[in-house]
Amino acid sequence: MQDEPRQDVLRRLRRIEGQVRGLQKMVEEDRYCGDILNQIASVQRALRAAGKVVTRNHLETCVTDALRSGDQDAAERTYNEVMDLLYKQIR
Repeated sequence: MQDEPRQDVLRRLRRIEGQVRGLQKMVEEDRYCGDILNQIASVQRALRAAGKVVTRNHLETCVTDALRSGDQDAAERTYNEVMDLLYKQIR
Protein backbone atom coordinates (compact mmCIF):
# COMPACT_ATOMS: atom_id res chain seq x y z
CA MET A 1 0.00 0.00 0.00
CA GLN A 2 1.28 3.47 -0.80
CA ASP A 3 2.30 5.60 2.18
CA GLU A 4 -0.41 8.28 2.00
CA PRO A 5 -3.37 5.88 1.85
CA ARG A 6 -1.73 3.70 4.52
CA GLN A 7 -1.50 6.64 6.91
CA ASP A 8 -5.09 7.64 6.10
CA VAL A 9 -6.38 4.13 6.81
CA LEU A 10 -4.38 3.87 10.03
CA ARG A 11 -5.85 7.19 11.26
CA ARG A 12 -9.34 5.99 10.41
CA LEU A 13 -8.81 2.63 12.16
CA ARG A 14 -7.50 4.32 15.30
CA ARG A 15 -10.59 6.53 15.36
CA ILE A 16 -12.80 3.47 14.84
CA GLU A 17 -10.99 1.70 17.66
CA GLY A 18 -11.94 4.59 19.95
CA GLN A 19 -15.53 4.43 18.76
CA VAL A 20 -15.68 0.71 19.53
CA ARG A 21 -14.29 1.29 23.03
CA GLY A 22 -16.99 3.93 23.47
CA LEU A 23 -19.57 1.38 22.35
CA GLN A 24 -18.32 -1.13 24.91
CA LYS A 25 -18.65 1.50 27.61
CA MET A 26 -22.18 2.35 26.46
CA VAL A 27 -23.20 -1.31 26.75
CA GLU A 28 -21.52 -1.67 30.15
CA GLU A 29 -23.40 1.41 31.35
CA ASP A 30 -26.68 0.00 30.02
CA ARG A 31 -27.25 3.02 27.81
CA TYR A 32 -30.35 3.46 25.67
CA CYS A 33 -30.45 0.87 22.85
CA GLY A 34 -31.23 3.49 20.21
CA ASP A 35 -28.06 5.40 21.09
CA ILE A 36 -26.01 2.20 20.92
CA LEU A 37 -27.50 1.32 17.53
CA ASN A 38 -26.72 4.81 16.21
CA GLN A 39 -23.12 4.42 17.34
CA ILE A 40 -22.89 0.97 15.73
CA ALA A 41 -24.13 2.48 12.44
CA SER A 42 -21.49 5.18 12.76
CA VAL A 43 -18.73 2.57 13.19
CA GLN A 44 -20.03 0.63 10.19
CA ARG A 45 -19.94 3.79 8.03
CA ALA A 46 -16.40 4.52 9.21
CA LEU A 47 -15.30 0.97 8.35
CA ARG A 48 -16.85 1.27 4.88
CA ALA A 49 -14.99 4.55 4.36
CA ALA A 50 -11.69 2.91 5.35
CA GLY A 51 -12.50 0.02 3.02
CA LYS A 52 -13.09 2.48 0.20
CA VAL A 53 -9.57 3.91 0.62
CA VAL A 54 -8.03 0.42 0.63
CA THR A 55 -10.11 -0.62 -2.39
CA ARG A 56 -9.04 2.43 -4.38
CA ASN A 57 -5.39 1.82 -3.53
CA HIS A 58 -5.72 -1.84 -4.52
CA LEU A 59 -7.27 -0.90 -7.87
CA GLU A 60 -4.67 1.79 -8.56
CA THR A 61 -1.70 -0.42 -7.73
CA CYS A 62 -2.09 -4.21 -7.59
CA VAL A 63 -4.96 -4.54 -10.05
CA THR A 64 -3.52 -2.05 -12.54
CA ASP A 65 -0.13 -3.76 -12.43
CA ALA A 66 -1.69 -7.19 -13.03
CA LEU A 67 -3.73 -5.95 -15.98
CA ARG A 68 -0.83 -4.07 -17.56
CA SER A 69 1.47 -7.08 -17.27
CA GLY A 70 -0.09 -8.67 -20.35
CA ASP A 71 -0.41 -12.01 -18.55
CA GLN A 72 -3.92 -13.21 -19.38
CA ASP A 73 -3.99 -15.70 -16.50
CA ALA A 74 -2.99 -12.99 -14.04
CA ALA A 75 -5.64 -10.68 -15.48
CA GLU A 76 -8.34 -13.36 -15.12
CA ARG A 77 -7.29 -14.09 -11.53
CA THR A 78 -7.34 -10.37 -10.80
CA TYR A 79 -10.83 -9.91 -12.26
CA ASN A 80 -12.06 -12.85 -10.18
CA GLU A 81 -10.42 -11.45 -7.06
CA VAL A 82 -11.97 -8.01 -7.59
CA MET A 83 -15.41 -9.54 -8.16
CA ASP A 84 -15.10 -11.61 -4.97
CA LEU A 85 -13.96 -8.57 -2.97
CA LEU A 86 -16.76 -6.39 -4.30
CA TYR A 87 -19.34 -9.08 -3.60
CA LYS A 88 -18.13 -9.33 0.00
CA GLN A 89 -18.42 -5.57 0.37
CA ILE A 90 -22.06 -5.44 -0.72
CA ARG A 91 -23.27 -8.43 1.29
